[in-house]
Formats: sequence, structure tokens, C-alpha cells
Amino acid sequence: MSRGAFPILFVTSNRIGDAVLSSGLIKRLSDEIPNARFTVVAGPVAAPLFEEVPNLDRIIPFAKSKSGGHWFDLWRQVRNTRWGLVVDLRGSGLSRFISTRRRAIWRKAAGPPVHKVIEAARILKIEDDPAPPHIFISPETQARAEELTAGFGPILALAPAANWLGKTWPLERFSRVAMRLLDADGPMKGGRLMVIGGPDDAPLAKGLRDVVMRSQFINLTEDTDLLTAYACLKHARLFIGNDSGAMHLAAAAGVPTLGLFGPSDERLYGPWGPDTRVARGPRSYEQIRAVDPGFGQALCHMMDLTVETVVDAAADLLTSTDRDSTPSMVETPDA
Repeated sequence: MSRGAFPILFVTSNRIGDAVLSSGLIKRLSDEIPNARFTVVAGPVAAPLFEEVPNLDRIIPFAKSKSGGHWFDLWRQVRNTRWGLVVDLRGSGLSRFISTRRRAIWRKAAGPPVHKVIEAARILKIEDDPAPPHIFISPETQARAEELTAGFGPILALAPAANWLGKTWPLERFSRVAMRLLDADGPMKGGRLMVIGGPDDAPLAKGLRDVVMRSQFINLTEDTDLLTAYACLKHARLFIGNDSGAMHLAAAAGVPTLGLFGPSDERLYGPWGPDTRVARGPRSYEQIRAVDPGFGQALCHMMDLTVETVVDAAADLLTSTDRDSTPSMVETPDA
């Protein structure tokens, strides 16, 4: 490590969504501490989000273990550094056993729960000016995304997957929404369809392939890394998805984002940003939880969210984020 550097150990979440929501803290620290250098600890699936953080010394993938030995393994990897700051979003108390000038540790606060971005901001005492999620990407990643999204017509991005059945809106309804938005009478007529997800979500992408012509379909579920997917989202005109890591990536990318909610609380996990909205059925989070208190039932809690509700919300979001005062025209390739 170079002389005069200010080493920061940043311990964030296992999950992609929570890691995205706390990512703005790295941007804030990078902006305010010119000689900051980062070591990021994150769950294996979330760790790739931080690969292009400036002044990055190391990423430590950190998986939980039932025995709790994962904390000892982490301590052994970081104990020999004299840290300038430890930011621990897991509230582990790790910083008590390593040398550091300052500690910023998550603690459960009294009072009503707040959005996870505000919760993360409290750790650095910046809740009055919270740091919005921010993912760093290189020019090379941006160039790769430009290749993948090259074409004509606005891009509708969908993320039909979620981490459990209860908050997964049916694929057939995603398909119907896409057709309504992209058809000749829809607000995104002539547009393209981009599907976001991991390798396990490839079957969902196949289920949406017939919505548009093959040349208008962009599949990012098979061999696209997280940072490239995030960079591709920057080229989308609209994102619609379940409450998931992909939804938070989309909002962080600045694309108008419509999150579909049921058995999760949008007050804590709603997409963050001015161009974001939430759609849910007639039941509130509390009403759904009253039916399934432990969220252990093997059933979808999203069935009362209709296609019409989502289409209307998407159309409203498109209208409110239309920055072009002149009539929009869909480009077509030269004959």
C-alpha cells in the first residue's frame, strides 16, 4: 500500500440488492477522502459489483458458515493492516478485534424502520444527505454494454426472477405487459426487449423470447456478468421487475424503474431514486404478512397484482420521465 494511503475496510451484504443499496457509501468516501484505498468484503454473489471501484486493493468474498468460523477466517485476512476506517454494514463487531482509527458499525436503531439507503447512511451519520446507490464501471465495461445493446428502438428491460416464489410475479403476466408496451399501439412501439437475470434464470428468458422478433431480443441471463448487466441497464428506457437485486441495479443505473411488490416492504426496499415507482395489488404488505406470518407458505403472494395495474403504472412512469419535448420517433435501420 502506498505511503499516505487511507485504508478502508468496507464490509457489506451477502445479497446483491442490499449490497447495491449500500454502495453509495463507497462513492461518498471516495469523493471525500482523496487518498482512500478500499478492501471490500461481500457475499460471493455480490462481490463482483465492486470489481471496478477506484483505488481498490482487494475484494474478499465472504460466505456464511453455520459454525461461525467465517468471521475468524475474515479476521485472519485483515488483522495485519492498520486501518483508517472500518465500515461494517453487518454489525459484526469485527472492528473491535482489529487495529483501526475509526469504526462505523451498523446498529439496529429504535423507532420505525427506514429505507435501507437511509439505514446505511446512518452508519456514516449522513442520513440528512444520504448517498444514493452507485456502481463503478470501467470504460471497457461500458463499451461491452454498448455492443450488447446496439440496435434500434427503445429498450424495455424485464427481470422476471426473484429469490423466492412468494414475490415472483407470473412469467405469463410479464409477457403480456411487454406485448402491451411494445406493440404498435403501445407507448414503446418498435422497441426491444432485454431480460436481466443470472444463469438460473435462462428458462425465464426463453419464455419471453417470442414477445419480439429475434433481432429485437437481448438476453442477459446466460453469460453476462453483473457489471456488464448494470452497464446495459443504463441504455434501457424502462425497467420492470420483482423486488430483487436486478431492480436495485436498474434504479442505481438511472433507468426509470417500476418495482413489483407483494410480500416485501417497499418502505424499506423500494427502488431508490426520483424516477422509480412501486406497483402492488390491493393488499398491503401488512395484510399479506397477516396471512403468512413467517412467509413460509409455498405460494405466490403476487397473484392480485394485475397486468392492467402494471401497464398503467409503466405508462405513467414513461410519461413522467419523457425528457424530450418533441414527438419521439423510432429509428429504423437503412434499407
